[in-house]
Amino acid sequence: MSLVASERVRRWLGAFAVISALAIRSVGARAQAGPPFQTDDPTPVDLGHYEAYVFGSADSTGAETDVVAPAFEFNWGAVPNIQLHAILPLGAVIPSGNPAYLPAGAGPTAFGVTDVELGVKWGFIKQTKHRPQIGSFTMFEIPTGSYAKGLGVGKVWYRLPLWAEKEFGPWSLCGGVGYTVVPQVGYQNFLYGGVLLKRVVNKRLELSAELFSHAREGFAAAQTAASSSIDAGGYYHFKAEGWQLLFAYGRSVVGQTENYGYLGVYKTWGKDKTPEAPRGAGF
Repeated sequence: MSLVASERVRRWLGAFAVISALAIRSVGARAQAGPPFQTDDPTPVDLGHYEAYVFGSADSTGAETDVVAPAFEFNWGAVPNIQLHAILPLGAVIPSGNPAYLPAGAGPTAFGVTDVELGVKWGFIKQTKHRPQIGSFTMFEIPTGSYAKGLGVGKVWYRLPLWAEKEFGPWSLCGGVGYTVVPQVGYQNFLYGGVLLKRVVNKRLELSAELFSHAREGFAAAQTAASSSIDAGGYYHFKAEGWQLLFAYGRSVVGQTENYGYLGVYKTWGKDKTPEAPRGAGF
C-alpha cells in the first residue's frame, strides 16, 4: 500500500524548478498550499478559525493504485501560531499484479479504513517584507488501517517537514523538504519535498503548479522507486462565503511513472480572536 493511502504521500526533493502558474486568492483569504497539492505551506489556521475538507485522491504507479475516498480533514487554529490537524480516511488499494514489480504490486484489491493522520502545524517565523514565513507540520500516522490487507502500515509512522512561503504582490511561492520515518518491514524512511507557485487570476479562481519529488518508499508501497512530478490545479471560490472547490492532477516527469489526482470541497469559518497578553508582559 502507498503511504498516500492515508493521504498526501510526500516525495524526495529532486531538482527543484520554478514553475509558472496562474492563481488567485479571494480577498482576505490566507495564502494557501496544501490540499489539493502535495507541497504544503507553513501558515497555521488563524486563531479561533476552522477548516473542513471532504475529498478524494488517487496515486498510481505501475505497481499499485491507491485511492483515498471519501476522506474528511479538519484543521483548528487552537492557539496563536498553532494548528491542530486530523484526517479520517476510507480508501482502496488496487495492486497491479505485474510480475515486473514483485514483491510489490501483489495481492487482492481491498477497501476500508486507512491510517488516520494527526498533526500539528507551527508557524514559528512570520513573513515580513524581507523574509518568508517558515513553519513545521509534524504528522503522526495512526495504524487504523489493516496491515494484512495493505490498507495501513501496521505501526505509527511520521512525517517531519519544514515549509517556507513568500508572497510577492499577486504571486506566492511555497516550498520545503521533509523526512518520513516508517518503522515497518517492507517500507523505508525517505526524503521528499516540493515547490509551488501561484498568481492571482480573479476573485473566484486560483491556479497553481508544483514540482514534487520523493525517494524510494519501499516494496510494500506503490512508490517502489524515486520520482519527480509536476502537478497543476487550483481553487474555485463559490459565492457562499468560505466554500471552495479544490482540484489537481499531475504525473511524473522523472523516475518511476506516477499519476496523482485530488478533488475536494473545502469550508472555512470562525471568528477572529486576539489573545490576551500575559500579566506582567513588557511587550
